Amino acid sequence: MYDEFYRLTGKPFQLTPDQRFFYESQVHHRAMAYLRYGLAQGEGFIVITGGIGTGKTMLVRNLFSELENRDVMAAQLVTTQVGPEDMLRMVCASFGLAHEGMNKATLLHNLEAIARARFTEGKRILLVVDEAQNLPGRSLEELRMLANFEIDGRSLFQSFLLGQDELRRTLKGGGMEQLRQRIIASHNLDPLSPEETKGYIEFRLGRVGWNGDPALDAAIFPTIHELTGGVPRRINALCDRLFLYGCLEELHGLGPADLAAVAADMQKELAHAAPVPQAETPPGPLREREPARFPDGPEADEGASAPPTELGRRVSQLEGEVERLRQIVHHERKLLRKAVLMQLDLDAYDELD
Repeated sequence: MYDEFYRLTGKPFQLTPDQRFFYESQVHHRAMAYLRYGLAQGEGFIVITGGIGTGKTMLVRNLFSELENRDVMAAQLVTTQVGPEDMLRMVCASFGLAHEGMNKATLLHNLEAIARARFTEGKRILLVVDEAQNLPGRSLEELRMLANFEIDGRSLFQSFLLGQDELRRTLKGGGMEQLRQRIIASHNLDPLSPEETKGYIEFRLGRVGWNGDPALDAAIFPTIHELTGGVPRRINALCDRLFLYGCLEELHGLGPADLAAVAADMQKELAHAAPVPQAETPPGPLREREPARFPDGPEADEGASAPPTELGRRVSQLEGEVERLRQIVHHERKLLRKAVLMQLDLDAYDELD
């Protein structure tokens, strides 16, 4: 909706990762450098960790866009909690290999066979595992075993592991020593700085033809960083709502007052979606809540110290927020279409007179 109102060529703050919007901040530039280094080495593991919404999946999309002209057969695996043999089946499926009803020995044989076949063609196998923090230690060990495929001392199979902070804790645990020895580089994605937050917003707007409409007051950028903690996904969610607000209010300039109104609305919606239990202290103003104010997903509280009831509350908040946004957009589109049709009918009636 607001992309049409502001004459943009697309939605600048969509939550779905799109490689066109990859913003190479300092921390993301360094992470890409590690991934490229790993590709050049052609062996071992590269580990990239970071909080929810910090851009790990976007890194994967950007990496795959760079692999088009390389001699690499790559596949991406987004995992959940799977056991060792299911892990091997998922790897086989990622590379288009048969896997249903096969035992572990057959799965390993098929994976080694395709790795050797690609090697004769001058290609290497790369597996990128996203959300790797969900993998049990034994499943990670199966990935390490794949790294043992070699010809003349050259590795045939390489893995990049991307996951939340829990992945680092798993790798530090017992039984992970052999895998740790195969990690050739690791990097943690930190949130954007205040300056990078401003650059990130303007970069995404520039990708969809923003020409200064709406004009953005410089004072809103520090507040956006404060409210979102510099996490890209949270920035997208807040800015998307800010631009929708500007469209509905027919504003061609957005300032601190508009941002405050949007933030207050989002706070109210979250509070309405999941009332605070009586045993807890009701949340204060949006600025007083820590950490950053907008939950990113059902996994937002994984690894945190909050009790299970708090996790369920946050999940319900997010689901309610997503559904509410869908209903708002759908309803506003219907109203806009009706208004346009009514105006066309009135214009036609005036011409008859």
